[in-house]
Amino acid sequence: MSALENHFKTRLLAKETQIGLWLGLASADVAELAAGCGYDWLVIDAEHGPNGLRDVIGQLRAVAAASTNTKAVVRVRDDDRAGIKQVLDMGAQTVLIPMVETAAQAARAAASTRYPPKGVRGVGAALARASGYNAHADYVTTANDQICLLVQVESVAGLDAIEEICAVDGVDGVFIGPADLAADMGYPDQADHPKVISAIDDALDRISATGTASGILMMNIARAQAYRDRGVGFLAVGADTGVLRQGLVTLRDTF
Repeated sequence: MSALENHFKTRLLAKETQIGLWLGLASADVAELAAGCGYDWLVIDAEHGPNGLRDVIGQLRAVAAASTNTKAVVRVRDDDRAGIKQVLDMGAQTVLIPMVETAAQAARAAASTRYPPKGVRGVGAALARASGYNAHADYVTTANDQICLLVQVESVAGLDAIEEICAVDGVDGVFIGPADLAADMGYPDQADHPKVISAIDDALDRISATGTASGILMMNIARAQAYRDRGVGFLAVGADTGVLRQGLVTLRDTF
């Protein structure tokens, strides 16, 4: 039995726009709830969210059990090879690597997600959830094609290197991080500054011109709809923390 098809990657390559939600609460219950709401993808955030390995695997299981249509993306802490390997062995098929600024860094990340000879991912799948604990006997020889690598560009240096990053073999999508980009441009907490918006629009156009899928997290509804209309491939439109807070505040204000 081969590695399971990564439907998120299949749709990304088909140029479909997929709508997602950020998960920052490190809760399998919230992940299960969100997966039952019809989103195409959910980001399990292990960079800023308080997620340990057990938290991540619990949420991967919750999403898989709650929906066959919603796919999990794991944002890891950084581009550490060992950390990426563990998340893949836990069954993540799509990983998001933050703070990528050069093609060389993107190439190292790509190598970390693929088995030799194409990459350097350590081979221990017989022990892992990814292979169904060795139920998928040819997992190691088929997994590379189903792994999806998203790299996050969120600095001026990263923007300058976008074409080179997109050209790296194994990079399936480039995600723009508005908050860090705004800070790096000298506009902290001003992701809606006109110069930041202009830089983001230019970056999305440049990514699209290379044929690579683009992505972004945008909680401003009008701008998110505009990004959807321009063909952004993987678009996150909110976060569990924000949705919960807004719902609670709205309910309180009602009374």
